[in-house]
Amino acid sequence: MLKNIPNIISPDLMHALMSMGHGDTLVIGDCNFAAESFGKRTIRLDGHNNCDILDAIMKFFPLDKFIENPVVLMKPNDNSKIDIWEKYRNIINKYETSFNKFEYIDRFEFYERAKNAYACIATGETSIYACLIITKGVITV
Repeated sequence: MLKNIPNIISPDLMHALMSMGHGDTLVIGDCNFAAESFGKRTIRLDGHNNCDILDAIMKFFPLDKFIENPVVLMKPNDNSKIDIWEKYRNIINKYETSFNKFEYIDRFEFYERAKNAYACIATGETSIYACLIITKGVITV
């Protein structure tokens, strides 16, 4: 055991976060996302929701400030308002105050990007269109 690491951060997830480099991406899927099909590495966090997972990850994870959109969302095929996106914004802004906008891409482009991600997290999130991809940045001291 280590101090101050949220219980939701499994050893496999911490290893992936520590192993990722600048520009690597991490997919946080929802319960319908085919993480095993698309991911090079799959980290299972079944039973947990995406907001809790994102909040725990953002304590450690610097977003890439060298690209325009370090957070990508899967946009719906219709004009549905996705409530979870505002929750994501609030969580990210808690840790990255300079974050200002998401990139929205269609489902098939999202799948293509997921294939190149460092890892995909399979979650228990039941909200629709709750998948996101975050890009790791650098820590400057």
